[in-house]
Amino acid sequence: MRATPHVCDRFRRAGPGVEPMIVRLDGTHGAGKSTTSPLVQELTPDSRVFDAEKVGETLMDISPGLPATDNFQHWSPRRQLVVETARRVLDHTGGTLVVPMTVLVEQYWREISAGLAQHAIPVRHFVLHADQDTLRGRIAGDTVRTWLHRDAHVVDTTHLTPAQAALKIAESVTR
Repeated sequence: MRATPHVCDRFRRAGPGVEPMIVRLDGTHGAGKSTTSPLVQELTPDSRVFDAEKVGETLMDISPGLPATDNFQHWSPRRQLVVETARRVLDHTGGTLVVPMTVLVEQYWREISAGLAQHAIPVRHFVLHADQDTLRGRIAGDTVRTWLHRDAHVVDTTHLTPAQAALKIAESVTR
């Protein structure tokens, strides 16, 4: 579902010259990050979606493999490469990167955010939240981490469509 033209026009008015930034969409699996990200991108001037999970997937393809882990987030090169990839893309293109990325360990997010801060890349951090019944309907077994709610703008997607969630985020980013 695409936003109506008048909504897109309102958000695209900033045009070129918008300071580079990252719009990070976080939340449990099933909260709507992957679905909402391209919708935020459509509503945000000069933006692109950067799926940071692809960095971890690339590391998983190294042969012979890196030390065994149950989650590629535990590999420090992944965190460093997320920062470096985001920085290089923004240096090349400018604009905004919409980054759907679940980070399960607070210290790992601190490393990533510190790396971005070293390059003066501002981050607008949003947690997509849905109540437990909604999450169970989407995917079983995840819980919401309280540090995420403390450190980010929480967007409760319980009664929002992905397009409505995208509009809330885009409105906040373009103010």
